[in-house]
Amino acid sequence: MRAGLLGVGLAVLCGLAVGCKKEPAGGEAGALRLGFFPNITHAQALVGQDSGDFARAVPGLTTKMFNAGPAAMEALTAGSLDATYVGTGPAINTFLKAGKQLRIIAAAVDSGAVLVTKTARSPAELKGKTLGTPQLGNTQDIALRHWLGQQGLKPGQDVTVTPLSNPDILGLFLNGKLEGAWVPEPWGARMVAEGGGHILLDERDLWPQRRFHTTVLVTTRETLEKQREPLKKLLRVHVALTREWQQHPETFVPRVNAAFAKTAGRPIANAVLQDAFSRLEPALQVMPEQLKQAADHARQLGFISSSDLSGLVDTRLLNEVLREDPAP
Repeated sequence: MRAGLLGVGLAVLCGLAVGCKKEPAGGEAGALRLGFFPNITHAQALVGQDSGDFARAVPGLTTKMFNAGPAAMEALTAGSLDATYVGTGPAINTFLKAGKQLRIIAAAVDSGAVLVTKTARSPAELKGKTLGTPQLGNTQDIALRHWLGQQGLKPGQDVTVTPLSNPDILGLFLNGKLEGAWVPEPWGARMVAEGGGHILLDERDLWPQRRFHTTVLVTTRETLEKQREPLKKLLRVHVALTREWQQHPETFVPRVNAAFAKTAGRPIANAVLQDAFSRLEPALQVMPEQLKQAADHARQLGFISSSDLSGLVDTRLLNEVLREDPAP
């Protein structure tokens, strides 16, 4: 078992183990606890938290920022978090390794991952080169390894795949120490703008309808049962922010950048921001067949032993919200 997904697997064990102290859903006062990452691929979360929209809609809601999926999944399965925005890789892995208690209740962001190279202009030209990914076993790492196999290239033999943090990937790419990397936005756009990179592959080209889930909103079966109304209020805000992005990207995207700047210390350069968002799409409805395909890829690579995702998706609350307030 590889370290990236193994990290998630070990993290969720406490949530399952006898004798581990598990906090009740919703905390002591029954207030919802929401997690998110300081990434533009968590666009609705950034804006909803920064604007106070979440807090106004869900009385007592608290938010917590995470930097990686395993930490968020550990908090969720341990009962110290009720819902979180997260990538599909950690969500699928936690569902399979934590008693199938995790639930995806909405999609959030689709697409926005690219393979950027410095000199290679074809898969064959990657032979003997070193490529980076954000984390061993994460969503982009699995995508790269699976794609390389389809090109007849073996990771570790024909191509060296090195897990690195996104900032380290950019730094090494700028210094000529990496041929390229499979990364989420805005890192792909930054590699192009700052390092003269070339987009060898836009991951959208590998998926039906050129869409794949990058970020989803998840909770647990217990929280769905005990915190139904707070979750529904949260989903109302999520839907409103998603529709704002869909209908008014010219005002929504700057709001994302302003919120991002408060977490990162500075905004993303406008040209990079626009390039990155040209490959990101707002989403609400979950595509189970896409999740199953992603799980199949992870299983084929040996990251997980099963790709049975029965019960993972539960969008009943989302559908209620959508029926109450149909899109214009």
